Formats: sequence, C-alpha cells, structure tokens
Amino acid sequence: MSLGDEHDGQTRTRLPETGAPRPPARSSRSLIAVVGVVVLLIAAIALANRGGGTPSDAKSGSADTPARGGAATAATGTRPVTGRSGDIPAGFARDEQGAQSAAANYAVALGSVDMFQRGPRESIIRATHDPSVADALVKNLDTSYSTAFLATIGLDANGTAPTGLTFVSRTIPVGTKIKDFTGETATVEVWSTGLVGLAGEGSTKPVTSTWFTLTEKLRWTGDDWKITGSDQIEGPTPVNGDNRASLADDIAKAVEGYGGFTYAR
Repeated sequence: MSLGDEHDGQTRTRLPETGAPRPPARSSRSLIAVVGVVVLLIAAIALANRGGGTPSDAKSGSADTPARGGAATAATGTRPVTGRSGDIPAGFARDEQGAQSAAANYAVALGSVDMFQRGPRESIIRATHDPSVADALVKNLDTSYSTAFLATIGLDANGTAPTGLTFVSRTIPVGTKIKDFTGETATVEVWSTGLVGLAGEGSTKPVTSTWFTLTEKLRWTGDDWKITGSDQIEGPTPVNGDNRASLADDIAKAVEGYGGFTYAR
C-alpha cells in the first residue's frame, strides 16, 4: 500500500504519482465509482510499482474506542447470514451486526483474485453494490484493469498468472466498527490485512502483506445491505515480527489449500 498525505490526523491512501494520473473533477455519482476504482486498485498498483516507487509522508491516526457493543473483539454469537449471491454471502440482518458482517464479507470479495477477471469482477460488483452505482463502477473497472495494467503485475489479458506461478490477492478482516447507523444507511470501518503478489519459483513480484482500513458506506436496498461508496486509508500497521519468510512454493500451496470464511460480527 502506498502511504498518504498528512491531514486531519489520518493516513489517507492515494494512488502513486507514477503509473496512474489523478482523475479530474466529476459529478457526485461518477465520483463514487472513481473512489471505488481507487480502493480496488490500491493493492494491485502497489504490486506493479514495487521496488520503483517512493512512498509519501504519513502520519498515524489515533484509534477510536468502540462506541457500541461489549468488548471490541467479542462476537455477537448470532448466525450472520443464511443466503448467498453466487459465492458471496447475502441476506444480512437489518441491524448494526448485519451491516458489519456485510461490510467484512464484501471486503473479502472485493479483495479477491476474481476482481482481476472481467466476468467474475462484474458479478462481484453487482452482488455487493447498490444498483445506482454498479453500472458506472463496472465500466470504470473494465477500463482500469486494462491489458497493459494487468501486464505490469505479471498477468495476461485475461487476468491469469503465468504457468508455474499463482496469483495471490486476499483480504482478511481483523475487525469491524460502526461509525454511523440509521437503519436505512450505515458506515462501517473494516480493519484488514491483505496478501498480494505472484507465488512460485522465479517470481519477481513475491507475495507481501499490507494493512489498511476500508470504510464502506452501505444502504439498505432490496432486503440487503449494498455498498454506495468506499474509501481506504493505510494501517493501523503492526511492527513486523521475526517470522522467517516461507519459500514461494509454500505460499502457493497455502493459498491453494486453505479456504476462506464467512465473516460475522
């Protein structure tokens, strides 16, 4: 992840100055789609620029105390969801727990390998986003995930890794927090760690970890929570431990062998 500007006590993620021009001023609806593009491309752009970019200044922000519920890490124990929209959990409760569970599961889908392939990417966007922003976002992402861009991260025009290598892109939520809730809308922060890179012998883009907080603005639409806009900042990021980095083949086997979860608050 690239670092951000020093402003209002937060670390704000932005696109690197090299590799992607800043978008011009747009209407509010178009801006939502553009923000979505920025959020979803952050990890991929960091991978493409690895080794050649210069991070911007950063200032760590202060953590907020959870405003609702018991202990910060205490789960509700309530079954989060019973339905699915394709491979994505669906049918979340119309309450704070449901909004947080939806935000966490949507973050996982939006950080997945499928986002780098046109058909699966459109399915994910339409399953997780409000219909009022989905069409524009699909169009913008199809343009952003161009053949040239995919090539910079080692993928072919179809978003497929070279023979012998495994492309890794995973988002793992660490926790969620409600920032605003009305019953019709909700704003949820999802503190996450992520993995991105090419695993396998000879990879020049090894898998690395990132830490970021994704803020999702949700609206109750069609009996479920849907995203209307997203934003992302770097961190909070812990100090790296003393774990020895695994071999590239071990990472590839782990990614292929370990499945994901349905996340709940």
